[in-house]
Amino acid sequence: MIEFMDFWASWLKPSAGLPTVQWSLLLAAATATGYLLQRYTGLPKVVGYSLLGTVAGLAGFSGAVWPLQGIGLFLLELGVAVVLFEAGGRIPLRWFRHNPMVLVQSVAESAFTYFAVFYTMDALGLNEAVAHPLALVAMAASPAVLSRVIHDTRAAGPVTERAMMLSTLSTLYALTLGAAHAGLMERPPLDLLEATYPVVVVLGLSLVVGGLLALLMRSALRVMSPTSENTSMLLLALIAAGTALAAHFGGSAPLAALIGGMLLKQLNPRPWAWPRQLGTASSILTMLMFVLVSIMAAQADWSTLVASLVLALVGARALAKIVGVALGNAGSGASWRQALWVGCAMAPMSAVALLITSQFAAAAPALGRDISAVALPAILLMEVLGAVIASVAIYRAGESSKPWAPLPLAPLAPNTGDARD
Repeated sequence: MIEFMDFWASWLKPSAGLPTVQWSLLLAAATATGYLLQRYTGLPKVVGYSLLGTVAGLAGFSGAVWPLQGIGLFLLELGVAVVLFEAGGRIPLRWFRHNPMVLVQSVAESAFTYFAVFYTMDALGLNEAVAHPLALVAMAASPAVLSRVIHDTRAAGPVTERAMMLSTLSTLYALTLGAAHAGLMERPPLDLLEATYPVVVVLGLSLVVGGLLALLMRSALRVMSPTSENTSMLLLALIAAGTALAAHFGGSAPLAALIGGMLLKQLNPRPWAWPRQLGTASSILTMLMFVLVSIMAAQADWSTLVASLVLALVGARALAKIVGVALGNAGSGASWRQALWVGCAMAPMSAVALLITSQFAAAAPALGRDISAVALPAILLMEVLGAVIASVAIYRAGESSKPWAPLPLAPLAPNTGDARD
């Protein structure tokens, strides 16, 4: 593919640059792939986006560099920030006072996942300097993948809501601890104060940016309609500005957006619809995010040793998610059967895990290579397989209003108005 692109670049001179043409065609292909895969298999569109990105990455598509930087890093952070802002806006903090066991369940699930993956990697011969970051990466579920699965399956119910909430909270923990650990990789802490200081800094700066974002949006909603197109543009512009500011000052851009969404929910408790006009822009950013994650993850070097480590990490993580949710299930208001499907629905890994891995690779290049060698294939595997597992969990929980009924392989009828869109 690199040779083909070089040949193409020698005579084609688009005004916006050749990479723009390449990415535009790739996203167009991803759109068609996701649609057709859902139409003929019933799988969520995100599986098609990831598979197309995987093929492009394996073919040598060089759309971004590793570790992520520049415009590629900003677009990925922006896509994650938009998803997490929406996810944070669905979490009422007041609810934890009435059902604190959900918060206990979240902490138990994340802690169990961390220790299960850490000790599994340690038992397989990886040193602690590599096993610890891998365990932090494994903590994060993927609200982005899960939200697309929920959208495509038209799911609603206690399992869906609980899985989305626990995925969002695990992301909060992983982003905070991951960003803090990245700052300590080149200089290990000498005492507890030095170990906790980066966590406080990352969380504090992200809280300031997130709080400012929430206050600005709350002020805007006082005079603007939530369904207005201008409100959508304002929201997207504020999230983009917050993404750039948080990263510049040393915070975490996705974490700031997540906190901003949670704070806005408290400042504006009345239900408000996610602006319809923002849906298309959010969908494009989300699709770009999935394709970019797959391209980067597919470029990792595979070997028998790496494959065994990846399978061990994925297996330990999956078991830990299910057991962790079950351990904290008592008194949380969910049945044991529902706890099983919640744990399964938290299987996906995607952009958040990739961002944390990129932070480790940038902070310590030598250790980063060993971390990326295991983390990238695991992310790629669980972006695709995790979306399938989450879909099965939602259907088995009986919370999808859309039957899993793929169409037979036949020519597409024009202008059918297919409701599967």
